[in-house]
Amino acid sequence: MSGVNTPGRARIAARTLRKDNWRRAPLITFLGLSLFVIYGTVRAFWAVNYYASPYLSPFYSPCITTKCVPDASDFGQPISWWPLSPALLILIFPLGFRLTCYYYRKAYYRSFWLSPPACAVAEPHQRYTGETQFPLIMQNVHRYFWYVAMIFGVILTYDAILGFRNPAGEWGHMGLGTVILLINAGLIWAYTLSCHSCRHIMGGKLRHFSKHPIRYKAWQQISKLNAKHMQLAWASLIWLAVTDLYILGLASGTISDLRFF
Repeated sequence: MSGVNTPGRARIAARTLRKDNWRRAPLITFLGLSLFVIYGTVRAFWAVNYYASPYLSPFYSPCITTKCVPDASDFGQPISWWPLSPALLILIFPLGFRLTCYYYRKAYYRSFWLSPPACAVAEPHQRYTGETQFPLIMQNVHRYFWYVAMIFGVILTYDAILGFRNPAGEWGHMGLGTVILLINAGLIWAYTLSCHSCRHIMGGKLRHFSKHPIRYKAWQQISKLNAKHMQLAWASLIWLAVTDLYILGLASGTISDLRFF
């Protein structure tokens, strides 16, 4: 037997002895993640209003299927066999990275599965197997999703650079959409580089830091970012929705892009 009823653990009848409002954090997390999942699902299946030249929604980047809006991608549109929304072919990779992320595991384990709902609060489950059995053992693929996430960081940075063109494709222009895409790329990089797997890759296996000064320096800087991983996870997630929503407004004709030059 494992879990709260394991022999040797304290027999406390109360679910918790905490006096604070411990339900608030998992509730806010539950609502926040649920809203993003609903919004992201609708936008991914909607497959319209995701490109307003020169801006491409990060939900659809890179848009490489023949179902994409023409000129929506500088990478071409070589995939013709995909019958569904172009976003569904792309989102599996950033979604896999976030679903297996150490912070997001904690977030949805506590807020959706109540395992446990908060520190020092007994979970309602009688057994606890951790991530040693299927399907949760699949969380170990996180480090491989991180490599793919680095590629997407480059792609989203490229999209932000393309934002310095005007709708006619001429360079030397900048709009509010450009700023939004730049912030989006920056937050994605900060979230990706603050990842626990990135920190481990940089210095987790080193026995002697003195023999690897460059990796040690990188490990130090990533460790500082890692301390803000939770905040960066939320900031990048929210800004993804903001970026897509802005481009949706432009593509649908609801708003106009504010042009600085």
